[in-house]
Amino acid sequence: MEIFWFVVLMFMLAVYVILDGYDFGAGIVHLFFTKSEEEKKAVTNAIGPFWDANEVWLIAVGGVLFFAFPTLYASAFSGFYLPLIMVLWLLIFRAIGLELRGQIHNRLWEKLWDKAFGIASLLLALFFGVALGNVVRGVNLGMVENGVSTQESHYFFLALWNPTLDPLAEQQGVIDWFTVLLGIVAVVTLTIHGANWVIFKTSTHLNARLRNVIYKLNFVLLGLVLLSASLWHFVKPFPLVNLRTHYWLWVFPIMAAIGLLGQFWIKKFKKDLTGFLFSAMFIFGSFATTVASMFPNLLPSTNGVNPSLTVQNMAAPEYGLSVGVYWFVIAAILVILYTVIQFRVFKGKMDDVGYGDH
Repeated sequence: MEIFWFVVLMFMLAVYVILDGYDFGAGIVHLFFTKSEEEKKAVTNAIGPFWDANEVWLIAVGGVLFFAFPTLYASAFSGFYLPLIMVLWLLIFRAIGLELRGQIHNRLWEKLWDKAFGIASLLLALFFGVALGNVVRGVNLGMVENGVSTQESHYFFLALWNPTLDPLAEQQGVIDWFTVLLGIVAVVTLTIHGANWVIFKTSTHLNARLRNVIYKLNFVLLGLVLLSASLWHFVKPFPLVNLRTHYWLWVFPIMAAIGLLGQFWIKKFKKDLTGFLFSAMFIFGSFATTVASMFPNLLPSTNGVNPSLTVQNMAAPEYGLSVGVYWFVIAAILVILYTVIQFRVFKGKMDDVGYGDH
């Protein structure tokens, strides 16, 4: 039963990254690539009816994590306390940047909240990539010093950085050169993803410029992916061992490769949805490859004293996991209905659906 909940949790997290990821990317587009008020409104119109619903997936992920893997929830939320608080504040500023901009029609006021929305979106993309880097790298469970565990085996706490920025240091930080690299990969990935969403949901002249941006950024992304994949072997030797023993798992990196390479034809796509589907495929394939390569670890231990937190040793009792399935089915039906209705109501281009002008 714990495998079922692991798959559910990872799938929900992937859906969140794809859906709220285009919101973050749209915010980055809004910050760097819009030049006029018309273009800024096109970006906010594209995500206006969707962004708050997309963030519900993050709350749902937290709920499933608390229910199915409570010890992991307690360990991660205490160990990553500082970055989680920063993410919370960034989510707040991103939301109020959208909501407060149109309350007062003053150029200084609008520029202030434009920057809040854009910078918060950029930092959220960076921080979520850094968070993935921390999970891939692992943490010092039990706060081992000189071969001795100073805390409970599942406890850890990370400072924002250590003086060396070394991912292999005994006393790690949230930020090191490896996690920052994955953060930059996330920023570039979600910028492309957000630009594809703006192209899909609007029909302004901004779209032609965004296609050029996507094409150029995709070369950057390709180089970053190759670099991060090679350095992954340095941080975690033999990271793809699961893919060597279960060949069907190669469907995920192949999916990621198709999604990445498909972006190079962005200027030739006849349907605006195509680019978004390719970037979503890359995100899902990359995330699934990472999860598959780490299984059964949920949070690896970087020391030899305390074991990694795994699907088996972190799961809630069998009875609770079984009962939760019934409630999950009800919740899943409601979410599917809500999502279908939302996309039917707001299908097509959003140019005439204003947002934030009160």
